[in-house]
Amino acid sequence: MSASSAGAGGAASARGLLPADAERATLVGRVWDPETRGPRPVVVRGDEVVDLFDVAPTVAGLLELDDVVERVRAAPPGRRWRIDELRDAPEGSDPAVARLLAPVDLQVIKACGVTFVDSMLERVIEERCAGDPERAAEVRAAVGSAIGEVVGSVVPGSAEAARVKEVLMSRELWSPYLEVGLGPDPEVFTKGPVLSAVGPGAAVGVPRFSRWNNPEPELVLVVDSHGRPRGATLGNDVNLRDVEGRSALLLGMAKDNTASTALGPFVRLFDEHLTIGALRSERIALRVDGAGDGFVLADENDVGRLSRTFEELVGAAWGEHHQYPDGFVLFTGTLFAPTRDREVPGGGFTHRAGDTVAISSPHLGTLANVVRPTEEVPRWELGLRSLVEYLCAQAGGDTRSIVTHP
Repeated sequence: MSASSAGAGGAASARGLLPADAERATLVGRVWDPETRGPRPVVVRGDEVVDLFDVAPTVAGLLELDDVVERVRAAPPGRRWRIDELRDAPEGSDPAVARLLAPVDLQVIKACGVTFVDSMLERVIEERCAGDPERAAEVRAAVGSAIGEVVGSVVPGSAEAARVKEVLMSRELWSPYLEVGLGPDPEVFTKGPVLSAVGPGAAVGVPRFSRWNNPEPELVLVVDSHGRPRGATLGNDVNLRDVEGRSALLLGMAKDNTASTALGPFVRLFDEHLTIGALRSERIALRVDGAGDGFVLADENDVGRLSRTFEELVGAAWGEHHQYPDGFVLFTGTLFAPTRDREVPGGGFTHRAGDTVAISSPHLGTLANVVRPTEEVPRWELGLRSLVEYLCAQAGGDTRSIVTHP
């Protein structure tokens, strides 16, 4: 599929991917370009995306520009692709086919956990039943009655939270999840390596060794090297509940697998039409359409119920104690931990291969992916070495033109 100069057609498909107010939004992302055999930063204009490579060759570099919104809007028309064609590209990694990629590149992929009371309790439940879904209903009832009412309205890190900690410890109910859910410091972990995220339309992977897992629909902040949130996107922080439930120290095994991070469809830059403050009341919808069993799961992640502010979460990840020269993305956590039974009575939800997962919100659009066994998804091949080689080739060997801080 080659770059297109036509703007007609595909409006319905494009609108299904874009936010409700797309005509006002400043949306940037990445496209795999089959002509140059590499990723190109792009901006959305109507039903097309336009190549921004000459403004900045990476999205990370683009977001280091103080005047990024103005530069993106003023970028001259160049090579472009129709959004409906990109959206309808076949699942896979065929280098001859243009497709949407995850909308970030050199940014480190970070995530916050246990930032909602509901999900905090579910993590405690996983821990108490040692990752066994058949015990989930029984343990959920016990934990809910013992902890739920006590922690429901407590502000993390407050004096009241410290008193609740003392009470729960005296009852031998304390947990690492309650520490990061109620204590002064949030959980911040590295979700995956640089460039490992998949984009809209790609497969998300669940390893065959997991039998209790679920999607985690989240608002994801995109932050530059100075710790400034420059925009936001949607993310699926795929989670293996049985693995993390066995031990919190297995977090890497539960979270960092091939295709276990999905981001997209685009990064919406903060501008006069959308501020970070407006996203504090964003509602993120999740829909899972089951493969073969007619199962449908629909729920919502109310960002307004976050137990910590965006500023607190960013400050825990970035500062004098930790820098990110190319910026980072930060999953802000999920309210969602599905308990509706699918496989085992009382066991709650778990994925089946072929499930379609759609995550959407009014200001950020729709991120849709199909669940596959991790062992069957396309291999992750485009790493840092490949990207640097591509950028050098595009620059004709002049590495000065491919720095991430133009």
